Amino acid sequence: MKERREKFRKILLEKNKDGILIKGKENKKYIGALTGSGVKVLIAKDDIYQIMDGRYTNEAKENTKGFNIVTHSQDKNYIEVVKEILGDKKELCIESSNTLAKEYLKLKKEGFNIDLLEDELEFERRCKDEKEIDLVKKACEITDKVFEECLKEIKVGMKEIELSALIQYLSLKNGASSMAFDTIVASGFRGAMPHGRPTEKEFKKGEFITIDFGVVYKGYQSDMTRTICIGEPSEELRKIYNIVLEAQEKGVQFIKKGLKGKEVDNYVRKIIEDYGYGEYFTHGLGHGIGIGGGEFPILNKRSETILEEGMIMSCEPGIYIPSLGGVRIEDDVAIINGVGVPLNKTTKKLIILEAK
Repeated sequence: MKERREKFRKILLEKNKDGILIKGKENKKYIGALTGSGVKVLIAKDDIYQIMDGRYTNEAKENTKGFNIVTHSQDKNYIEVVKEILGDKKELCIESSNTLAKEYLKLKKEGFNIDLLEDELEFERRCKDEKEIDLVKKACEITDKVFEECLKEIKVGMKEIELSALIQYLSLKNGASSMAFDTIVASGFRGAMPHGRPTEKEFKKGEFITIDFGVVYKGYQSDMTRTICIGEPSEELRKIYNIVLEAQEKGVQFIKKGLKGKEVDNYVRKIIEDYGYGEYFTHGLGHGIGIGGGEFPILNKRSETILEEGMIMSCEPGIYIPSLGGVRIEDDVAIINGVGVPLNKTTKKLIILEAK
């Protein structure tokens, strides 16, 4: 944890500030602090503090190490505590995406000179060590197992929302602590919605079903998408599937250390464009995988992020055609020894279930 905390403190020193105030759940988790909303972390030049009310004190003493624990009454604003700790030092960094406007205004009123951090903290989390990669691998193993078990239950007439509930149940049963995000189940024409949340719609014979879910294991996440069919799909749907499969597999093989995020996105996007379906690939190729909350790298048309050893990212091209449906295939890919290694083991060949 000391090394991680020093990564964050480096930002403070580079900006010549007196402190960094951290509220974001994922950033607190990364440096070993409690993640409850009532806990704030203040990194100073020569010390680190967990600021909290009495609800968290015993837990902090028992489960965290290396922090000065500062407890305040529930009727006292934590900003007053920050002011007391820093004294006449007024140069402060805060997370722009995790700070309320009223908190920002109060900090200004208390005399702090504010530097808004955009994604500097998240960028310092970008390269995963061996332990972190192993935890993501384990999350992927759970995801693979849950998907395999779900296939035995999917049938004509089953509702999207029923499958979503089954995925959550099996994920917890198989060792996940929670879901990484709201599960996506989109069947038939709804497959044209990249983020289609499950509904009461029932599965029909010959329709594609896109299933996108991830789990959390010891704080680290997985994210996998597969598109399947009950009974034989139409010729057009099968064609679309094969295009996405080719693009996804070639994308995984293309990922390597030293490339920019946009280079990977452009490479995969061109494959789909060359088949004439470019307008139906409507999102970026991928995003970072880890503990969540703005992970790097981003793979899209504009990303200047250079891929590095230890980065983990999704590779998830898709084609979405209104009124017809869609296909997305996604793996989590880690850069190990300079090249992209897919962490999911579930087959990407088109799975056609018997129409019962």
